[in-house]
Amino acid sequence: MFLVYSGRMNMFKATKAKTVKEYLQAVPPDRKEVMEFLHAFIQKTLPKLKPYFGYNMLGYGSFPYKNNKKEIMTWPVIGLANQKQYISLYVCAVVDGKYIAETHKKDLGKVSVGKSCIRFKKIEDVNLVTLKKVIKLAEKHPGLAGVGAQK
Repeated sequence: MFLVYSGRMNMFKATKAKTVKEYLQAVPPDRKEVMEFLHAFIQKTLPKLKPYFGYNMLGYGSFPYKNNKKEIMTWPVIGLANQKQYISLYVCAVVDGKYIAETHKKDLGKVSVGKSCIRFKKIEDVNLVTLKKVIKLAEKHPGLAGVGAQK
């Protein structure tokens, strides 16, 4: 999933926001409560990972990432995005060569998981205990298999 980011940054729902506050204010009313909850949940769980706005999503923490143009850029360890049909939570972390989100997908609830992306429509569909475990692991193991900060 994250491999496509390097060449297709436009996959995220476009927004005119330039800050975390502006991004959250621009979220449609039917998703605002969930997005604000997740923003607070991530900050409480990972207080050392500074939130910021970038790439049309909220980011928490960062790591060096080499894109398909061999440019080193800063990429979020955790990303939170309001998409057209669902909410995406990106967990950019690998343990023993396996994406953390993917290895915990059976315990995350009624969600769709692809490598580092967790997608869902309602917060009730997410097992928050497992999500907390997953994002805590991400803080300790930031980066992506085969693509992060390569020489």
